Amino acid sequence: MSQVYSKAKVYLILAVGLTTFGFAPILVKFATDYSALLLVAIRTVGAFLMLLPFYIYQKKSNKYDVKAVGNETKWMAFAGIALGLHFTLWISSLYYTSVASASVLVTIHPIMLIIAERVLYKMEFAPTVWIGVFVAFAGSVLLGITDYNTESTFANPLLGNAMAFGAAAIFAVYFLIGRKIRQNRSWLGYVFPVYGYAAATCVTILLVVEGIPDQVDAIVIWVGLGLAVGPQLMGHGSLNYAVKFVSPTLLSTLILTEPIFATILAFFILGELPVILSFVAIFVTLIGVMLTWKKKPKYRRTESG
Repeated sequence: MSQVYSKAKVYLILAVGLTTFGFAPILVKFATDYSALLLVAIRTVGAFLMLLPFYIYQKKSNKYDVKAVGNETKWMAFAGIALGLHFTLWISSLYYTSVASASVLVTIHPIMLIIAERVLYKMEFAPTVWIGVFVAFAGSVLLGITDYNTESTFANPLLGNAMAFGAAAIFAVYFLIGRKIRQNRSWLGYVFPVYGYAAATCVTILLVVEGIPDQVDAIVIWVGLGLAVGPQLMGHGSLNYAVKFVSPTLLSTLILTEPIFATILAFFILGELPVILSFVAIFVTLIGVMLTWKKKPKYRRTESG
């Protein structure tokens, strides 16, 4: 990618954003007795509404490219629908299968992305990047194994696992679209419409599957808004900012550090002490991420944007 940008700024934004991902499973723990679809709807609608005043201001001031041109509207709609489906499938999968199984399957997206970028965009990745992707994924699998509880029973593991795998595949598509559209659009000019389509998708699914809820408890609203501010606006927002400058494959390997942050936060907030094998898994994951980021990938040809 040819853009001139501040690496320090990108890395700082990513560091802050990735840290917020770790709060997601902790927040969800406070709302597991309520509808997953309702939680996702509140999260996405909340994030969209929080960005609304900033979008209106920038549209009036003509400060950024908030008006879509060409096929951008179509692609941003696809990205938003994909993001909404990703959130819905991922959180719903936790209701049918183990956290370990779902976490392992949903984190397969770096492998999908490195293959897609190699085939579709002719990107040349160093051998260390390929090794790093698979090592980081192996660390994620190992961490999932350490969290597995053989005494637990799950409603429909096959369905839950399929949902988690589908969430990973859809996330890869969403990321590739973001790489394409973000080259010519500002962060808000891309994120606001995408989050709007994601919210519309999640609300539609909620209404079709469960209908209008009779009542909404305050805890669900607060958890949903917490997910909107942290994991979505700051977490996904940082990825949407960085994808203009950094390969989706490299960014997706960083997401594998989410369980690491979650493990650390769970220890300090919930008093959950991880087993020894968890530390081995964390170490393996970090080694994989470091290998992935050791060398910058190269493009064989220049994309038109």
